[in-house]
Amino acid sequence: MKRARQKVVAENEAPQTSQKSKKQKTCLYGSVFGESDLQPAVDWESLPHHVILRIFQFLPLVDRARASSVCRRWNEIFHIPDLWRRFEFELSQPATSYLKSTHPDLIQQIIKRHADHLQYVSFKVDSSTESAEAACNILSQLVNCSIKTLGLISTAKPSFMNVSKAHFASALTVVFVNSKSLSSIKIDDTPLDDPSLKVLVANNSDTLKLLKMSSCPHVSPAGILCVADQCHGLKELALNYYILSDELLLALSSEKHVDLEHLRIDVVSENPGQVEFHTIKKQSWDALVKHSPKVNIVMYFFLYEEEFDAFFREETPVTHLYFGRAVSKAMLGRIGMNCPRLIELVVCANGLQPLDDELIRIAERCKNLTAMGLGECEVTCRGFIEFVKMCGGRLTQLSIMEEVLIPDNDYSLDRLHLEVSKHLGRMWFPDMMPTW
Repeated sequence: MKRARQKVVAENEAPQTSQKSKKQKTCLYGSVFGESDLQPAVDWESLPHHVILRIFQFLPLVDRARASSVCRRWNEIFHIPDLWRRFEFELSQPATSYLKSTHPDLIQQIIKRHADHLQYVSFKVDSSTESAEAACNILSQLVNCSIKTLGLISTAKPSFMNVSKAHFASALTVVFVNSKSLSSIKIDDTPLDDPSLKVLVANNSDTLKLLKMSSCPHVSPAGILCVADQCHGLKELALNYYILSDELLLALSSEKHVDLEHLRIDVVSENPGQVEFHTIKKQSWDALVKHSPKVNIVMYFFLYEEEFDAFFREETPVTHLYFGRAVSKAMLGRIGMNCPRLIELVVCANGLQPLDDELIRIAERCKNLTAMGLGECEVTCRGFIEFVKMCGGRLTQLSIMEEVLIPDNDYSLDRLHLEVSKHLGRMWFPDMMPTW
């Protein structure tokens, strides 16, 4: 009888426990959405406005568009301006690209209903001229825009470079004239020209902070100088070495100009042996660093060995150096002598001569060096350990291929990693070439 009473009691208590659990869940939902807005059986159509908006912000564009067809209310939320402040147009040709192109109907909706809401806009195009021209056509229609950030991104060359200069300049001018508040522009590998830059300056000189325009062959030193002279808030600039000049550095060092934070310079040779690179005076570099003492000067080199003659013969305040092709021992020796602000050095290739002396000189003179990468080079284990010992724990990044290191009488590869780890203050191993 006692066991029977316990069973009856248990059966009577079970529903109460279930009800309590449901009540707890209801309270949990209520704490997030408000009890009056959400009951245990969710009515999706009556979700609060701000909740649907938040959900839409996390959805990919295609899913968001599908959700907008659920009901009239969701469709209205789909067109709320906050959802259209940031947008990336993907334009591609299905036969030649892996990109999923933005549907033409959606593009027309954006132009018609949301052009004045767009603030952070990018165009990602494939290598086809048709995709680049489609991007220009969209830009030409953004007459009511108030864009702050604009990026033109080619996933492969030539893309924008195949569009006629007149068509490209006309499309870009529409944005430059109508936005009035552009602060960040990325237009690498485009037919941008000097007149377009003058339009940009005339309408956005007070707001422009970042300008990336590497590989723009129609821009002259005079064109970029116009930007530096009038855009006093400029903090980041990326350009090709051929438009870098003493006048430009002095303009960036004027009293009216804010401190420059990043200057990226691409040094590229398209016709080996046919281009002579000019030299920037030490006084011009000194003026820039005096005005902007914390500026990062980043240089990417894609030259052949015989084309380096104009560089690093005097002290140069470069902070980050990347060599995409082989660089000679003599050039690395110059870097050790004349780049005291160097923070990062990456050498893709050098040849078959050990770089012991050059690395030791760099360790001695470049007291700020914290990152080093070596690809197809050679260094003896003893020389490498001496380099690491001199740099010590400040080397936060050290990427050296195992093939670079030459065992000697003093150190094997097995012992090397222990010695290097000891001087770095952390476990370190050389990188290994993948087998696949």
